[in-house]
Amino acid sequence: MNKTTEQEKFWKGNFGDSYTSRTSVNTKKQVASNISLFNHAIKNVSNLSSIIEFGCNFGLNLHALRELLPESKITGIEINDSSADIVDAWGGAEVIRGSISDVIIDKKFDMSFTKGVLIHIHPDKLKKVYEQLYSCSNKYILIAEYYNPTPMGIPYRGHKNRLFKRDFAGEIMGIYPDLTLIDYGFVYHNDILFPQDDINWFLMKK
Repeated sequence: MNKTTEQEKFWKGNFGDSYTSRTSVNTKKQVASNISLFNHAIKNVSNLSSIIEFGCNFGLNLHALRELLPESKITGIEINDSSADIVDAWGGAEVIRGSISDVIIDKKFDMSFTKGVLIHIHPDKLKKVYEQLYSCSNKYILIAEYYNPTPMGIPYRGHKNRLFKRDFAGEIMGIYPDLTLIDYGFVYHNDILFPQDDINWFLMKK
């Protein structure tokens, strides 16, 4: 049996609930920014008939992808029940409840991705999450996270060991040499039209 980490307890419980409440403000603006990010990230990708997000929260990224790819099958994995309930109620995507490090995924998708999630995974669990991302993807893996050339942890809203920066894309490509980087980019928090939280994104292909 897999042991639940402190990070997983953190997001599954009250802090995860509070995060959902805090970020569910100005959702139209956030979805618009996400549409812009994904539009750039997958601009040269065709035939994305199925996509899975690892750590979808209450679905801001799923909403953006539904706008961009109305015919695609979109799925999210979420550990926090309150957030998963919101995705269920929306009905625009399937939600799988559980930890992204050990949930059982019995099918493959054209693209697997994370956005602002790997930064909250304990480093000891990252290899397993990389394996999940790789194994359930037929073609593409998109990682949109905080980048740092060397691993580092930084305080997160008064908590230690809850936020980590590193070269996530470089690490997963180092583990799986058949992955090729085909595009990457950065979105600044002061972007006039479509800001993000200084996110670096990397699109890789098998």
